[in-house]
Amino acid sequence: MNSHGKDREQAEEDLRSLREERELLEAELARRGEEVKALREELDETNRGVVALYAELDDKAAALREVSELKSRFLSYMSHEFRTPLGAIRSMTQLLLNRMDGELTPEQEKQVDFIQSSALELTDMVNDLLDLAKIEAGRISISPAWFDMVDLFAALRGMFKPIVINTAVSLIFEEPAGVPRIYSDDKRLSQILRNFISNALKFTLRGAVRVSAQCATPGWVTFAVADTGIGIAPEHLDVLFSDFVQIESPVQKRWRGTGLGLSLSKKLAALLGGSVAVVSEVGRGSTFSLTIPVRLDAAPGELEAADPQPPKSAGLSAQGGQRP
Repeated sequence: MNSHGKDREQAEEDLRSLREERELLEAELARRGEEVKALREELDETNRGVVALYAELDDKAAALREVSELKSRFLSYMSHEFRTPLGAIRSMTQLLLNRMDGELTPEQEKQVDFIQSSALELTDMVNDLLDLAKIEAGRISISPAWFDMVDLFAALRGMFKPIVINTAVSLIFEEPAGVPRIYSDDKRLSQILRNFISNALKFTLRGAVRVSAQCATPGWVTFAVADTGIGIAPEHLDVLFSDFVQIESPVQKRWRGTGLGLSLSKKLAALLGGSVAVVSEVGRGSTFSLTIPVRLDAAPGELEAADPQPPKSAGLSAQGGQRP
């Protein structure tokens, strides 16, 4: 065979190889096309599932919002409805205790005292529920104004003076030295401190409850309520800010409540631009603190603090914890 024939055979061989490669490529392309088609169909199906899931989530979110609104309206309505008969009970018991309808025997006076104290306790529960409903509905109002800490402590001291009946416990308000005038809502601040002090008095059988205020960080003021009470175990600190939570203890059983007081304190502290903290040791007592800005409407830079978040009080831990 001459060279011309060999070249022709080589060309035909090369052409056959090219055809085979083309057929392989076409087959591979067809296979890949089928894979892409299957992936596209799977992606379309997934997209339809995601769209359906989002729609379902939107429906559930709307249902949850409706349930939350219904709960808030129910709590608000029932709280208002409870206040009227409670007010009547308190007024009537006070008339009886004032001897407006004649003298009472010692046993009758004891029973009327019990009725009045129970009515006051129930009124506090109703007020807590009403405040919770207002906060969850976003309807609670904050009205800041300038005030002196001396005046706030004086009002709290007068408020608790007739309440402290345990002579083994002293309620001490330390002089707020170095604390400037504060621009905040003194009523909400007083509500938080009242919750702290009330709990401290409930769970302190002997010793003292100390209330103090200091400006450890420029632009911020920290209030602390320290007691020598029963203390709280470390494993309970993380759940104490939840609504309706109460820690089981022999002392706790003597006091009824909704478990809302300090949960509300946490929410109110946030509305005041601050936070709460707690450190506690079983058998030695607890210290609850509240840190808020000196000026509620001040910008972070005006607070002269490196971090715009409320600073932690010295010696306090478990940010966000609270008393049962």
